[in-house]
Amino acid sequence: MPDKIERLGNSLIQHGTFNDRIYLMKLSCRDYPDVVKDLQNLAQRHGYSKIFAKVPESAGSLFRKNDYKVEARIPSFYDGAETGLFLGKFLQKNRQNSSDREIIRSVLKTAEEKAALADSPTLPEPMQWRICRPDDAEEMAEAYRHIFETYPFPIRDPAYLRETMADNVVYFAVECEGKIVSMASSEICKEDRYVEMTDFATLPEYRRNGLATFLLSVMEEEMRRQGLELSYTIARAISYGMNITFSRMGYQYSGTLLNNTNIAGRLESMNVWYKFL
Repeated sequence: MPDKIERLGNSLIQHGTFNDRIYLMKLSCRDYPDVVKDLQNLAQRHGYSKIFAKVPESAGSLFRKNDYKVEARIPSFYDGAETGLFLGKFLQKNRQNSSDREIIRSVLKTAEEKAALADSPTLPEPMQWRICRPDDAEEMAEAYRHIFETYPFPIRDPAYLRETMADNVVYFAVECEGKIVSMASSEICKEDRYVEMTDFATLPEYRRNGLATFLLSVMEEEMRRQGLELSYTIARAISYGMNITFSRMGYQYSGTLLNNTNIAGRLESMNVWYKFL
């Protein structure tokens, strides 16, 4: 059962037992400062073990006074001016324990050693890329189900894919002989002129072709065309491939969200990377 996306006052949150957390996705200034207490009450009512909040730096001091820790930060995140903070509050001690710390360090070291791609990424023949359409949703969902045992958002549901396409998400795909073999999405915040690059997935038999890097390059080009100024991602911290992809494309590492996301069958830590477009 996927976590619910709903309003808490005027703010947008995701919460549920699947990720065992609340995610404050978009804070409304009309809810500040009461939102801190409201999040705590909701978490206690459901017994969640973490609250994860994405907020402007100007709101951060109150969260930090209430035991939130800054896990990552992105400069000029809001409207090209204000730093964005990614905050975590752990409500159960075992949520702070991670057996992946060594591999996370190794992944980051490797990614940073491979920074800066020398040449523009290209697509192997006979593959081609395009922007996805609503009638692709069934095929896309089936591919996501094949690739991910679990995922923090319901991308394995074609109805969700169609709904988000109609809202603020652009999905990109690589095709081979008419079959979608690799995908990713750009989740756009026009108000603050940033975009989250997310939902990267490639069918196992088509990996090692640099498809994620190629998709990221065309996604950036399209987002620049739409007037967006900053791109970021929240990538699996134990994934060498995705962290290397973002590092090679000029993204800066800005922090790790500990035990944050239910993906690929378990709770995992996530790395935040960003780049000015």
